Amino acid sequence: MPHIDYYLSPLSPYTYLAGARLEEIAEKHGYTINYKPLDVGQLFTRTGGQLPKDRHPNRMSYRAQELPRQVKKAGMPLNMKPAHWPTNAAPAGYAIIAAQRTGGGDVGKLAQAICRSVWADDKEIADDDVIRACLVEAGFDAGLADSGMMTSAETYAANLEDAVNAGAFGLPFYVTSDDQRFWGQDRLDDLDAVLSGEL
Repeated sequence: MPHIDYYLSPLSPYTYLAGARLEEIAEKHGYTINYKPLDVGQLFTRTGGQLPKDRHPNRMSYRAQELPRQVKKAGMPLNMKPAHWPTNAAPAGYAIIAAQRTGGGDVGKLAQAICRSVWADDKEIADDDVIRACLVEAGFDAGLADSGMMTSAETYAANLEDAVNAGAFGLPFYVTSDDQRFWGQDRLDDLDAVLSGEL
């Protein structure tokens, strides 16, 4: 079955703003999704990017204009200065990996709940209770937050290598099984069009 590799991090506001659109597109075209959470800071530094705190003022000034525009287009609430950002996103990533491995719930809904916790609800996703609540919301056992931590940590690290090898340099990043690549939630319409044969 054709698939989409979805590289993501809840620390990316643009991952949050993708909402459920990828899941809708995948279902429409009969694609599965491989959720691949990773360390976005390491992805930036590995591929020539910089952490927001290190970027030139011109880039940050543009981000301050562009992000609110994308928020309005998405029709989603977003706090431009969330209370717990940046934070350690690894435990949330491990939960997504464990949920995908175990099944029984909605991985897309889990990823969206974790992102919403950061960008709309001002919650600390490094807190186990927040992760457990997101797992339950998405139909998973809260105990997955503590399940297979070593395996999930290994997968989390491997996802970074996979992303670099796949050509990713920012998040969210989508790669189809025939190697069509899309950077940013604002390219989801293009992904849809490619899968429809229109592009």
